[in-house]
Amino acid sequence: MTLPSLRRKGYAGAASQPEIDVQKHLPLVKKLAGMLMARLPASVEMDDLVQVGIIGLIDAARQFDPLQGVQFETFASQRIRGAMLDELRREDWLPRQARRQARQIEDSINKLEQQLGRAPLESEIAAALGVELDDYQNMLGDCKGLSLVHFEDFSDGEGETLNDAIANIEDSNAPNPLQVLADGDFRQALVDAIKTLPERDQLVMALYYEQELNLKEIGAVLEVSESRVCQLHTQAIARIRAKMKEWL
Repeated sequence: MTLPSLRRKGYAGAASQPEIDVQKHLPLVKKLAGMLMARLPASVEMDDLVQVGIIGLIDAARQFDPLQGVQFETFASQRIRGAMLDELRREDWLPRQARRQARQIEDSINKLEQQLGRAPLESEIAAALGVELDDYQNMLGDCKGLSLVHFEDFSDGEGETLNDAIANIEDSNAPNPLQVLADGDFRQALVDAIKTLPERDQLVMALYYEQELNLKEIGAVLEVSESRVCQLHTQAIARIRAKMKEWL
């Protein structure tokens, strides 16, 4: 794909500003798409995110004003990621079946923790769900993209789409995910919940969110496959959500 070089227009001296080589910044689009894909279900196509991201990149090249003192990469990253998130927001990308499975996993973890007084093993969660361990791990794979807080948590509609949930939030005084995340008590509860995770789950979370390693890199550290890391990440999120039922 050959993309144009664009010059920012609309302000004094624009003609003297160097052109932005969009082609040069394609790796940035792919990097941001890859980071998002690690948190999304298999139903989302990498190529779709990249295409939307390229549109965001072109828009960033047209809108960029170097006189603002911001590096183009920083400005473009926000536009590219925003374009991708807008596209995901327009789509109900987490299948209903995956949502139901995620709720079942969270409920089972919550009940087992109350019964056992500790974090349940994968085999115990599988048994509580009435499935084989391999099937449980496949369920975790299907739930790839489970978020700590999402709009569906703040809506009463069982089968609502993401857009329906957003509309209901905007039409009411109910808190939204951003408000919840900004709450100091919520943040402390989140820290406490992470501390209760099994050691391996804590390591996955630390490598992913603190060290910003991708799933393949984490797999190399843990000596497991990338798909296994994805399962562990989803399970860690489910454990945290189970611990924070009162918030979600």
